[in-house]
Amino acid sequence: MSANARRDPAPAATKPTRSDGIARAQGAHRAGRAVVVSLQIGVFVLFVGIWQALAAAGVLDPFFFSRPSAIALKLWGWMASGYIWPHLGVTLLEALLAFLIGTVCGVIAGFALARVELLAAVFDPYIRTFNALPRVILAPIFILWFGLGIASKVALGVTLVFFIVFFNTFQGIREVDPMIRNNVKMLQANDWQMVRHVYLPSAMAWIFSSLHTSIGFALVGAVVGEYIGSARGIGYVVAEAEGVFDTAGVFAGLILTSVVVLLIDLGIDRLERYLLRWRPGAE
Repeated sequence: MSANARRDPAPAATKPTRSDGIARAQGAHRAGRAVVVSLQIGVFVLFVGIWQALAAAGVLDPFFFSRPSAIALKLWGWMASGYIWPHLGVTLLEALLAFLIGTVCGVIAGFALARVELLAAVFDPYIRTFNALPRVILAPIFILWFGLGIASKVALGVTLVFFIVFFNTFQGIREVDPMIRNNVKMLQANDWQMVRHVYLPSAMAWIFSSLHTSIGFALVGAVVGEYIGSARGIGYVVAEAEGVFDTAGVFAGLILTSVVVLLIDLGIDRLERYLLRWRPGAE
């Protein structure tokens, strides 16, 4: 071996790049997410297994608690026969209308009262009073006013959604950093530019936080209204099953409602991550 060959320096180590660090972080996040999902599935399987075993052993009376297997068969029978789909469609329509109307009204009212101190001072006691009213008590009144159709269920759902979105929007607008607001004003931004580039981005995280909760309440309002008085919908199906002591049917209706809320919430979560992708740490 020559002297020159012996003096050749060793190859330099490759310096990690920023993309490598991001890839490792994403891989760790996916692995952690897989662990969480596995544990969630494990908890569900364990709970259902214990319930089924206790019911089979007679510890839990199937008349009162039913069995997971009976509930699954009931759900399958509903879906296979097509019985549940019209009822589910009515409930989803009522919940969607209540969600949209309540969200729009809540955002507008929250923005207006947060920006105008006089409005906030005047309407504050009325908003707190109406928010303190038990919503279930309003259901018979709405049925009396609007009848047994979807209007009464939508009205009940709106009362549940509105206040959640309103208070979050109000707080989100109030939480705008005064330094950012003053700097934008110094740049001669008009009112629309302030709303678009300062107030809405600040309140968006608060608004989406309220949407995760309000979608469930919109569906609850629809189901409760149907349960009290209706001829269609999931609430009607639950009330009908309860009337004939069909515990499996009651649980099946409740589980179906929960699954629908979960799926809609996942959609809202994806929309939130897309619209708020500008935030630090957002995927």
